[in-house]
Amino acid sequence: MVDVTEKEMDNPTFKCDTVLSDVHLHCRNKGHLMVRLNAVGQPVFLSYFKLLWNTDVLSSEKPVKEATTEREHQYRSGDELCDKNRNNLKKERELNSEGIEALLDDDGDLEVVRRPRSASDLEAEDLLRDRIYPVILMKGKEDAFEDEEQECTCNDVVKIEHTMATPLEDVGKQVWRAAFLLADYILFKRDTFRCCSVLELGGGTGITSVIMGTVAKRVYCTDVGEDLLGMCEQNVALNKHLMELGRGEVKVKELDWLKDEFCTDPETPYSWSEEEIADLHDHCTVIMAADVFYDDDLTDALFRTLYRITHNLRNSCTVYLALEKRLNFTLRHMDVTCEAYSHFRNTLSDLENLQDRKMKYTVEPIKLDFCQFLAYERIEQLELWKIIAEQLT
Repeated sequence: MVDVTEKEMDNPTFKCDTVLSDVHLHCRNKGHLMVRLNAVGQPVFLSYFKLLWNTDVLSSEKPVKEATTEREHQYRSGDELCDKNRNNLKKERELNSEGIEALLDDDGDLEVVRRPRSASDLEAEDLLRDRIYPVILMKGKEDAFEDEEQECTCNDVVKIEHTMATPLEDVGKQVWRAAFLLADYILFKRDTFRCCSVLELGGGTGITSVIMGTVAKRVYCTDVGEDLLGMCEQNVALNKHLMELGRGEVKVKELDWLKDEFCTDPETPYSWSEEEIADLHDHCTVIMAADVFYDDDLTDALFRTLYRITHNLRNSCTVYLALEKRLNFTLRHMDVTCEAYSHFRNTLSDLENLQDRKMKYTVEPIKLDFCQFLAYERIEQLELWKIIAEQLT
């Protein structure tokens, strides 16, 4: 643990040159538990993300096979739940529309009637706008982890360590909406991923790999940076009770997109063994990545890595890419643009049109009409893409 004064730990500050994920921005203050400072002095928080389903069958003492069958029935009824939610939203919009029309004047302007603000209203607003004062665990990392092991091991809660408001080079230490979107799709289509061998590129905190680990046989969660990979490994350990139900495992490994080879140096943490590389090439049928398209050079490096790995796989592979289209106003264009997204789409198109007589890539968008299993705002800028990679020779 980094040595800091008590005042520094009680008042973590977020600088202007940092970025903050909307996932953390919209969490209630009591949802942030600061557990430690990482190797570079960044506050590390522990958050609990609840999976939105009924887990009575999972907490019972029924045989695993029977519990799994009932659990699958819940997922198969996902379409019915989605239809019901859509109908409720439609009725709510109609009622809201009627209410708004009643408040319009002759010119169509909205007449807003404001009631006097009571003391209770002001007090409630103050509570919503208070500063974050995280609870500090004044103990070593090992002791804190032991306490987490003894806490609730519910099958509807994912526990994730992460940072908040990091520089751009450390955004992998936060949780992002596109990771939730991909996790939703995994849970909704769990039969598609059951017993698969999976590779995640740019796994970050590991939350998507953890969710995939509940259904897949083996997941290789990869990223770069010893501190980030250590955090990811911690999150895998915190959620091992979720993966034990499906007998899946998640292995945290280093994979640098800027290098052409896997790191096999046994002296390097999170390096690959020759057996693991062979296992990946022989059995991997799914590759996934979430919210990793924010820098053009990294996007190019990811697609090169994607080509190299899929070309070396024994089987055809399906790739899932989740991202958020982020809009920015630029002085260069004097308009709202999304350059990182545009570069992603151009590179994706180049991959689909590739004609090297070795690989064929079929690209298609996935409709976001599947159910949500995690609480976040599924904004229209979120996208999910599916790529089928097939070898021609």
